[in-house]
Amino acid sequence: MAKYIFVTGGVTSSLGKGIIAASLAKLLQARGLRVTIQKFDPYINVDPGTLNPYEHGECYVTEDGAETDLDLGHYERFLNRPTSQANNVTTGRIYQTVINKEREGAYLGKTVQVIPHITDEIKRRVLLLGNEGQYDIVITEVGGTVGDIESLPYIEAVRQLQWELGNENCLVVHLTLIPYLRAAKELKTKPTQHSVRMLSENGVHPDIIVCRTEEPMTYDLKKKIALFCNVNVDAVIEANDVPTIYEVPLEMMREKLDVICMQKLHIPIRQEPELSRWREFLDKLKYPKSKVTIGLVGKYVELQDAYKSILESFIHAGAVNECKVVVQYIHSEFITSENVEEKLAGLDGVLVAPGFGNRGIEGKIAAIQYAREHQIPFFGICLGMQCAVIEFARHRMGLPEAHSTEMNPSTPDPVIDLMEEQKKITAKGGTMRLGAYPCQIKPGTLAEKIYGTHLISERHRHRYEFNNRYLEAMEKAGMIASGVNPETGLVEIIELPDHPFFFGCQYHPELKSTVENPHPAFVAFIKAAKVYAEGRKAANPLHAESSIHAV
Repeated sequence: MAKYIFVTGGVTSSLGKGIIAASLAKLLQARGLRVTIQKFDPYINVDPGTLNPYEHGECYVTEDGAETDLDLGHYERFLNRPTSQANNVTTGRIYQTVINKEREGAYLGKTVQVIPHITDEIKRRVLLLGNEGQYDIVITEVGGTVGDIESLPYIEAVRQLQWELGNENCLVVHLTLIPYLRAAKELKTKPTQHSVRMLSENGVHPDIIVCRTEEPMTYDLKKKIALFCNVNVDAVIEANDVPTIYEVPLEMMREKLDVICMQKLHIPIRQEPELSRWREFLDKLKYPKSKVTIGLVGKYVELQDAYKSILESFIHAGAVNECKVVVQYIHSEFITSENVEEKLAGLDGVLVAPGFGNRGIEGKIAAIQYAREHQIPFFGICLGMQCAVIEFARHRMGLPEAHSTEMNPSTPDPVIDLMEEQKKITAKGGTMRLGAYPCQIKPGTLAEKIYGTHLISERHRHRYEFNNRYLEAMEKAGMIASGVNPETGLVEIIELPDHPFFFGCQYHPELKSTVENPHPAFVAFIKAAKVYAEGRKAANPLHAESSIHAV
């Protein structure tokens, strides 16, 4: 039987429940246990697929095509294991399921209520992964903050599960904040006390309290929290701020979070955590031998979480190359053909990000043209790849009005278009290509050099495709389709053989990059940027010297 750990949060949002859950899972996995993590989100959207990135950050896509919360990306990056539809549940999906069952007569005419019907469905979803027999421990992160109206059904479901499963099979980790008041020069425990009291009033008693703090906690402070929150002193865990999220597992190991959880769940401790690869990654991350500056061209750059997986992929690829990756955010809406040189000055590589809609498209195209003509390493993802095709069609194929029908439905040259069978579907999401699809790679191409194989599988989240009517003309002009879907013939990868590194892909490689398996496309891109940076320094040693001193 699987054992269950619930991670709740108090005082404020964005404390890092997902990172604590992922770190704990990593430590338990490193001790030889089979672990998975799931996220329960209290918002009423059925999934984050239609949410604006400014609202909720990026939408993470799993292998089976589920549009999920970005915390699932953290789970995969830490555990190096894929998640699925079952790992992310929203209130909208819970209510949708219950209402559909009511319409089918499943409740035999009974009055449908939050308790027991909604809470029963939450409990069923919580136990789903554990019932498969594949996991020793299932960690469930409950989104939101204790006290939110939206979170109440989830807290009630946790209360019932604590009672049904018993203390040896279930525990609650509560993440809270210990603010540091600079005027008083001391840490304050009162917000944590209130948060735990609120949780207890709802019938859930935390077994472990993890305290986010800017300053180190004293033993007396831990003792005070333990006394007022009714937990053992060793169950008060300090979670100090660290330079990178990838240090959190080691911090939690020092605080013995994993040991305390295993003791409370009556799991024998048979081995120390095997984290040699993790430590090697951190060592390379902390002590890079070189530096590159990458321009991330997108239209949601005000919110870093909108490109969370891309930023993490840069960290993974930078460590492999023993190189610090400095990301310079460039808003595509403000790029023009007149200022593009100024906007991209000093970059060692340009990544044009994915997205939807017309806003900022011409800026992306201008950036791609500049990178192509000036031989700057270029990486285009999803819409970035599509913009690369549009730019090439306009300036090298002699099609000045080439465009995507997403932005210009009446373009005379729709080099990017919906497939015929998609055009009849009107529901949002219905036309999306979601999840993992195969891609056949042509021999002798950059794509083959990157992947070292001829058949790959990558995750997709897009609606529009390369229009194969233009494939022959495009390849004659010099841009080749080096990767295609073997079943449909849809173009997956484009590249320019006469360019140092010009790579565009229809899929989202950032969704498969993990600490232990950095994505080869990002690794190759950063490597190309390093070569370009070294070439620039060799060509202008005085500028390189001044840059080093400036850093």
